[in-house]
Amino acid sequence: MSETELHAEHSVGEHQHGADCGHEAVQHGDHTDYVHGTHHHALHGDHYDEHESVAEHSSAEHVHGRDCGHEAVQHGDHTDYVHDGHKHAAHGDHYDEH
Repeated sequence: MSETELHAEHSVGEHQHGADCGHEAVQHGDHTDYVHGTHHHALHGDHYDEHESVAEHSSAEHVHGRDCGHEAVQHGDHTDYVHDGHKHAAHGDHYDEH
């Protein structure tokens, strides 16, 4: 079974999202997501991550961590957890698709 990296289809060098980029901006906690087709992009260093609004569970339902049983993957300044073929990243009281 192969695992798909969930990065958006373009880097900052190819297209920069911002006030005049032509994509809808959505405030998402401490950052802005940009609606690009059917998905959201969130700036992450020199690229944009796929950043869906909320994963299928909150941290109240299941907390990812050292002994949660899901593979941990370092992703820049945080850890993603592989969960049923996709990655979750903690974001406040829920997990974002990452």
